[in-house]
Amino acid sequence: MKNKNMKSLFLVLLLGLMVSKVQAAVTCKAYPQSEWANQDDLKQVLIEEGYTIKTLKIENNCYEMYGKNKQNKKVEIYFDMKLLAIVAAEIEK
Repeated sequence: MKNKNMKSLFLVLLLGLMVSKVQAAVTCKAYPQSEWANQDDLKQVLIEEGYTIKTLKIENNCYEMYGKNKQNKKVEIYFDMKLLAIVAAEIEK
C-alpha cells in the first residue's frame, strides 16, 4: 500500500462507524479518475481487517462493498473513492 496513513485513517473511520443505516440512494462526491484511491488497496485493507468481500464495485461515485465482517455479519459499505472514508454502511444485527 502506498500510504500507511491511509490504512490508519480507514481503521479509525471504520471503528467509529459500527452501526449505521444505508440511505436509499447513496451518492459520493465525484472526483477525476486520476484522483481515485486504488481499489486493490481498499480490498487489501478490508481483507487484512477480517472482511470477506463478495462484491466490490463502483456505484454512484462510491466504492460499494458487499460481504461479511470478521463477526460473520453481512455488511454493505460505501466508500469515498478518493479518501476511502466511509460514506454509509449497514451491518447486519
